[in-house]
Amino acid sequence: MQSYLKEILKRKDLLIYLVKSGLKSEHRNSYLGYFWWLLDPLLGVLIYYFLVAVLLDRGGENYGVFLVIGLVAWRWSSTTISKSARAITSRSSIINQVYLPKAIFPMTKSLTELINFSFGLVVIAIFLVAFGVMPGWQVIYLPLIMLVQLLFLQAISLFVAYVCVFIRDIDNILTHVIRILFYASPVIWEGGRLPEQYQWIVDINPFAHLLNAYRDILMYQTSPQLSGLLILGFISLLAILGLLIFYNRNEHKIIKAL
Repeated sequence: MQSYLKEILKRKDLLIYLVKSGLKSEHRNSYLGYFWWLLDPLLGVLIYYFLVAVLLDRGGENYGVFLVIGLVAWRWSSTTISKSARAITSRSSIINQVYLPKAIFPMTKSLTELINFSFGLVVIAIFLVAFGVMPGWQVIYLPLIMLVQLLFLQAISLFVAYVCVFIRDIDNILTHVIRILFYASPVIWEGGRLPEQYQWIVDINPFAHLLNAYRDILMYQTSPQLSGLLILGFISLLAILGLLIFYNRNEHKIIKAL
């Protein structure tokens, strides 16, 4: 395990390169280029705001802020999960020629989307100013929440990437799973509005805890539920370590499958 971690650290230049190349490839041939990092989440917010607040007359006070926080945080999660499915299989030509720790490839996906998320924070700031919502001192918890989400997504990325090497159909199924998770999480609706018999959906949903934490510090000027965040972060860290051990012992199977 120690040697595997040292090998990953040795390849940190490759990890940085993969993150940079992932960012460049997203909008390489688009006219607006990197401006899409701001425009993409903004357009998503405007569409859902028109649908829910204008057409359906739902949402409540400061719904625009509520919506943009949920969609930007969710975008980091959903994009990371969907891209992680092909993280190893798309690099099969490199993997078959040079020995590299296979865990590097899924790990870069959540890091790449973390940078995209940072641009989404600019969109959130714009909405906070537009709606006159001023975060309190609780905003200092933002790096902690982002770290917990990063660890959680790293664990999911490592798991999904490995499974998809052997079961390629999972890549297609993930689209529907992500859609279910979207509607099961308080991205565009408030978790507190659920009937009591369905409140367990929010209680057991890690994405819901992360979304609520972001809204607590940015919108409601309250401290997040630290116990839930710390538990999620600790479990995610254990899962990452366990998956790295698993990768170390089973990398030869990946090569054979590719």
